[in-house]
Parts: sequence; C-alpha cells; structure tokens
Amino acid sequence: MAGLLAAAVLSEYATVTIVDADVLPEGPEPRRGLPQARHVHVMWSGGARAIEEILPGITDAWTAAGAIRRRLPTDLVTMTAHGWLPRYGEKQFTVSCSRDLLDSVVRARVTAMPGVGVLQRSRVRGLEGTTARITGVRVDTPQEEGLLLPADLVVDAGGRGSRSRLWLEELGAGVVPQAEVDSGLVYATRIFRAPEGAHALGFPIVNVQSDPRVPVPGRTATIVPIENGLWQATLSGTRGGQPTGDPDAFVPFAKDLRDPIVGQLLEGRTPLTDVAVTQSTTNRRLHFEKTDLPDGFFAVGDSVATFNPLYGQGMTVAAKGLLAVRALLRSGGLSRPGFGRAAQRALTPQVAAAWTLATSQDILYPGATGMRPKPGSGLLDAYVNRLMAGATVEEPLTAAFFEVITMTSPPTAWFRPEVLWRVLRASGRDTLKAPPLTAAERTVAGLDGAAGS
Repeated sequence: MAGLLAAAVLSEYATVTIVDADVLPEGPEPRRGLPQARHVHVMWSGGARAIEEILPGITDAWTAAGAIRRRLPTDLVTMTAHGWLPRYGEKQFTVSCSRDLLDSVVRARVTAMPGVGVLQRSRVRGLEGTTARITGVRVDTPQEEGLLLPADLVVDAGGRGSRSRLWLEELGAGVVPQAEVDSGLVYATRIFRAPEGAHALGFPIVNVQSDPRVPVPGRTATIVPIENGLWQATLSGTRGGQPTGDPDAFVPFAKDLRDPIVGQLLEGRTPLTDVAVTQSTTNRRLHFEKTDLPDGFFAVGDSVATFNPLYGQGMTVAAKGLLAVRALLRSGGLSRPGFGRAAQRALTPQVAAAWTLATSQDILYPGATGMRPKPGSGLLDAYVNRLMAGATVEEPLTAAFFEVITMTSPPTAWFRPEVLWRVLRASGRDTLKAPPLTAAERTVAGLDGAAGS
C-alpha cells in the first residue's frame, strides 16, 4: 500500500518503476508477500481521506467492489478498556473489507497511471551510490540478476523485511537508530459465513478490547463484516495469553474474554478457512530522519515503522505521510537539493504520533520488552484514561476519542479547551452494562432474545 501510494504521488513528477517480489494478482486475491493480509485490517477515516486526496474517488471504488463504509460509533459495538461505547451518530468512519480487496482497488488504479511501471517477480538486492547520493538499485529479475535500475530517487517501501538500513550502513552512511517495543502479541484469524440477513441489516463491527491497566495478558476478539456476506474474526493475545492455530480453541478463546459476545456470535457459525496465525507484531521504528541520509532516498510505511496491528495505524500513517511529501513536491519539485532528507523529515510527525499511541499501551502488558515510558508520562496516561472513561458516557468525548483514534487529528486535539474541561469533570459512571446490540441484530445473530441495551 505504501509503495503504491508513493508511486501515485511521484507519478506527477517522474516516471516510476515499482519493484515487487510477487506476481501481482488482477483482482482481490492473496499474495505471498503480504501474509498479514489474512487478518482484520482497519482503514480509518483519517487514512481513507488521505488516500482520497491522492486517488480521488477511491472510497466509492472500494464500496463498488464490495467494501462496506461503516459509521463510527454508530456501526460499532466495542468494549474499550473502560467499558462499552454508546452507538451515537456518526463521528468518523471506517472501510470494512478484506485487505486483498482494499489493495486490489488501489493497485488497479495506480498501475494504470501514465508513467507507472511494475517489475514483478523481482527483488532489490542493494542500493547503488555513495554516502552523498543514491543513484539507483540492483535488482534480480526473472531475466537477469543484478540488473541496474538508475534512479533520481529511490523510495524504500519494502515493509518489515526491508534491508535498506543495512545497505545504507554498507555504503558508509552511518547507523540508523532503531527502537522496539514488543508485547509478544499473536494474531489468529478465521473467516466465517455471516448469519443469513446480517449484512442486509447492516450488522455492526463487534470488538472486545483488553485493559492494559490490569497486569494480565491483553486478549481481544473482533468480528468485522466484509465483502461477500462474510465475517472476518480476529483474536489476539499478548505474551502469556496468545491464541493458537487450533481450530477447536478459536471460539472458546473468544468466549473467555472480558465479555463473551464475540464467542457467542461465532458459536455454531460455519468456518470457511483454517486459522491463520501471525506472530510478527513488534512495534519497531527506524529513525532515518536522525541519519545523514544520502540524497535521492527516503523510506516510507513499514520500512520506517511497524506498529502493533491492533491499532490499525500502518496504512493511515503511510498515506498521511505521503501527503506531506506531496506538499514538498508541489512547493519545490523533485530536483530540489536534499529532497529525500526533507521528505523523510516530513513523514516523521505522523510516525511519531502513532508510535506514541501504540507503544504507550503495549509496554504496559506483562512481559513486554523495549523502551520504557518517559518520566512524567504517568500524568498524561491518567488524563487519557479519564478521557476514555468519559467517552463511554459523554457524546462530545466519544467524538474526541474517535477523532484521534481514526487519525483524523493528532493527539493534541485531546487537549483543546472544550475537550479539556469535559475530561476534568468526566466520571465514567453509568456506562453500558451489556453489548449495545439492537433487538433486530440479536435476533439475526441467533442470540435467542438475550437482553440487550
């Protein structure tokens, strides 16, 4: 996704070649290079709007292909660390579909752009250039090993497996500082056939989150209605509480959380896939912006920072960062001296904000490893906890919560005066006691008329 969006942004100013190790499918099919696509992916409204700026009309194209635009929190039943959120009118939105569909629509749009070409089944083997300037890459293609691709600019969108950090060191460009926070999170996902009539009714996303304030492994369960009448169900657990690939343990795991609703909804449903498990969920950040980078290079997306997928930040961070790069291009063009370094710095605020949100929670779980919170962070955590508690009972605070979580606004939005005074007087009392499913939703899901709220 980051590479496709980078190509779209740069195609206004240059001829772009995308190098990909896979054979790219024509439609919404899985590809080997993106194994995490099997799990729930969140396209927050902040990310959707950013991609819409890069590719106008993309949201309509997603929904035309089968994705579902879901209103937040209207179409969401979620138990946060502080309790159930009321289903108020729309504050933000998310696009619900498989990652394969999400990518395929963007891929079809970008690869059809004039000046954008793709080298498939090809792998970058190293950077060409000096400590002063990157001049291209060496690529192994099906026809030739070590093919030189000269370039005025090289963008690393290689993801978690990127090796540009090592390649830059080999060129003598210095060490790229790295930070990690690892909660030991494991993901497990299975696709189910949704109940008859659930999609037509607009059945909501259902999610039970963990509470990082409690010193036990953080375990979650989520059902996302996706295209073709399917439910995508993802379980997660931090170190000591991870889900497994055992199909017989999938529903019991979901029923054993802080609330059993996800397990109850899945019980008796027809699974259409095996359980897919992923363990590569470490938060990792490479500080390219702190390195004296050669000109003609910058990194984007998971090559810069990978986040715990639980927070759904990756695609949005990449898209919003590339909007900042586009602003640079429009102000000075690709040929401006030091463009790559300037682009790397422009990406940093989006990465930094997401990093803080993800790692400040993950480091709290038992057995988590990595950088510890900075002195004084306890006061900030107390404020955010108070805001989240207030979001369970006060609509303006619910709106403020989603404004930041969906990456529509930076975390500083939580400190606006109109939010601050509500947080200081928030109590979190009178929170909902049960999942706020409607009677019609409980009926279509076969919950046998159990009491709702």
